[in-house]
Amino acid sequence: MAYGEKPQSRFIDTSNASAARMYDWLLGGSENYEVDREACKELLKIAPSTQQLARTNRDFLRRVVRFLAAEKKITQFLDHGSGLPTQDNVHEVAQRINDGTKVVYVDDDPMVLAHARTSLDDNENTMVLDYDMRCTSKIRQATEKFLDWNKPIAALFVSVLHCLPDRSDELDPAAVIKNLADELAPGSYMVICQLVSDDPAVRDGVTQLMAEATHNKWGRVRETHEVRRYFDPLIIESPPGLVDVIDWHPDSTPPPDHLRPTDWVEWGGVGRIPK
Repeated sequence: MAYGEKPQSRFIDTSNASAARMYDWLLGGSENYEVDREACKELLKIAPSTQQLARTNRDFLRRVVRFLAAEKKITQFLDHGSGLPTQDNVHEVAQRINDGTKVVYVDDDPMVLAHARTSLDDNENTMVLDYDMRCTSKIRQATEKFLDWNKPIAALFVSVLHCLPDRSDELDPAAVIKNLADELAPGSYMVICQLVSDDPAVRDGVTQLMAEATHNKWGRVRETHEVRRYFDPLIIESPPGLVDVIDWHPDSTPPPDHLRPTDWVEWGGVGRIPK
């Protein structure tokens, strides 16, 4: 594994919840603390389908990486806000198809970084970067010798943009997507999805809870039309277009409407950098 900058150990804050550790708990992991578990329990009161959506999102990640590696022949992946290592990470899925595939994981959560470096230490085709996912220029500079930016790259923003607040500058989520799209070679892909809801009570309740639980290391639950705007610089892969991710090239028949969550969904899809 190649290391990014700032490899030194950093303080793991166990007094506030972490979105990455909460996600780990929702997936049945053990890399979390009581503060994370309590926050998840409160979250489930507002949005009972949250645990189901975490698993749906993980299944989507596996499918979309497999699709890009097998169908689109992508051999370079840039995973933003990668979270805690779990079964079938991006490099495991992609390297089963092409063992020379290179994968960069970007995260600034100290527990995520510690576990990633331990689990990836013997994989020379992976790299871990200790960066804010919004720092596009720094990420490119740090990966110039590892990735070939003149060739297609698949940039992943899977269930992370709701962790980013709205801004009026280059750190706004839409601006981050546009800036990276400008850097990527034609034929590259961007995978974008986030939690959305049509219910204002869910949007406001979850946003407030997560802001308090994470000490403002959170963004906002949005609506589908807001996420659609992220795809403005891209050619949307269609079919299936932008959808509830459970409907994105499913491996099995998706559930009928009456068995689907009504509080919120993970929504998005895949876009290609035009030539």
